[in-house]
Amino acid sequence: MIKKIPFLFLIVVLVAFTNPPKKSKLQAKVESLAEQVEAKTIEWRHHLHQNPELSNREFKTAEYIAAHLKSLGLEVQTNVAKTGVVAILKGGKPGPVVALRADIDGLPVPERVDLPWKSTAIGKYNGNEVPVMHACGHDTHIAILMGTAEVLTTIKSELKGTVKFIFQPAEEGAPKGEEGGAKLMVKEGVLKNPDVEAIFGLHISSGTHVGKINYKPGGTMASSNSFEITIHGKQAHGSRPWSSIDPIVTAAQIINNAQTIVSRNMPLTKEAAVVTFGSVHGGVRSNIIPEEVKLVGTIRALDNDMRDKIFERLTTIAIKTGESNGATVEIVIHEGYPITFNDVDLTAKMLPTLQSVVGADNVNLIPAVTGAEDFSFFQREVPGFYFFLGGTPVNVKPEDAPSHHTPDFYVEDDALVIGIKAMSRMVVDYSM
Repeated sequence: MIKKIPFLFLIVVLVAFTNPPKKSKLQAKVESLAEQVEAKTIEWRHHLHQNPELSNREFKTAEYIAAHLKSLGLEVQTNVAKTGVVAILKGGKPGPVVALRADIDGLPVPERVDLPWKSTAIGKYNGNEVPVMHACGHDTHIAILMGTAEVLTTIKSELKGTVKFIFQPAEEGAPKGEEGGAKLMVKEGVLKNPDVEAIFGLHISSGTHVGKINYKPGGTMASSNSFEITIHGKQAHGSRPWSSIDPIVTAAQIINNAQTIVSRNMPLTKEAAVVTFGSVHGGVRSNIIPEEVKLVGTIRALDNDMRDKIFERLTTIAIKTGESNGATVEIVIHEGYPITFNDVDLTAKMLPTLQSVVGADNVNLIPAVTGAEDFSFFQREVPGFYFFLGGTPVNVKPEDAPSHHTPDFYVEDDALVIGIKAMSRMVVDYSM
C-alpha cells in the first residue's frame, strides 16, 4: 500500500522555501569542481551520443565508462547484469553507503536531429538491423555520473562514507528471452557488499527547461505490466457468420468492456491508472472469419491495490466475455516494472539540496507520471529518490519540445553540470 505524504513533509518544504541554508565550504567546493569538469562531461556526452548501443549490447559503452572510472583509481567491476559497470569510492571518513545510478542503453530509433555528433549507429533488434539513438537521454545520464565520480573522487579525503556508482544496462527492457536491467542487477547483489543505505537517480526531461528540477514524493512513476489476450474461436466463411464462433467480435467486446475498468472500478481521486490496448492481430482476408485473435496492451498504475484490482477485472472481463460468445480466452499479464516510489522521508531530507543547487523557485512539485522506470527495482530494496532534470533550451516552449523516444528528441549540454552538482551534493548532504 502506498503511504500518504505526511504533514511533516509539507513543513519541511515550507521551511526550505523560506529559509534556504547557506552553503558549507565542502558544498561550495563540490559545485565548483562540477563546473571544472563540465567541458569534459560534454565531450563524453557527445561521444556516447554518437555511439549508442541497444539493451544488453552496451559493450563499447561499458568499456568507455570503465576506463574512466579506473583512471580515477576506483574499485571497478564489469559485466554486472551482462554489460553493467559498478565502481566503489571509499571516502576518507566513516559514514553511510550511498548509491548513484545511471542507465546506459539506447533505443532502436533513427536520429533526425542535425548535430555534429549525430548518431548513425546500426544495431540488431529482434533479429533485424535497426538505427540506434540515445532517444531518451541516457547518454546524458552516463556523462553526469562519470562527472560526479570525478568530483567525488577529488574530495575523497573529506567524503563521509562510501559511494557506489551503478551504470545499469537494459533500462529500456532486455531483448526477448533475456534477463536484464535493474531487476537483474538486484538479483546479482548490486546493493550488497557493502550494503546500500539509500540510492539516487535522475532522468533528463524534454519539456522541462534547463535549470529546472521536478520531483514528487511517494508514487512518482507508474508500474508497467504488459498483457496478452488470446481469443480462440471457430473459423467460418464470412458469408456464414452463424457457423462461426467469431473471435473478432469477441475481441471488440473485450476491448469495449475493458474501458469500464478505469472509468468505473478505479478510485481516480486517489491515483491515476491506465489500461491501453496497443495491438490487435487476427484474420487474413475479408471473407474469412478467423480462428484466433490476439490482443496486446499495457497496464499502468500508481497504487499497488489499484494495480491488483485491474489485473483481476481485466482477467474476469476477458474470460467471461469470451464465454458469453462461446469462445475460449487465455490471458497472460507479465511482471513488468513496479511503481517508482520515492521514499517520503528521503525526499524531504534531500529537497533542500536540490533547492540549494538551482534555487527554490526552480524546483517544482509535479503530478505523478504514467511512464515507468526500472529504477523502481532498486527502490523496492532500499529507500530511493528519483527526480527529473530539465533539458529543454529556455528559448523553446515546453509544449514544442520533442518527445522522448522520437527521432527529434534533443536535450541541451547545459543540463549536464546541473546534474553533476545535484548528484554530488546529494552524496555530500546525505551524510552530513
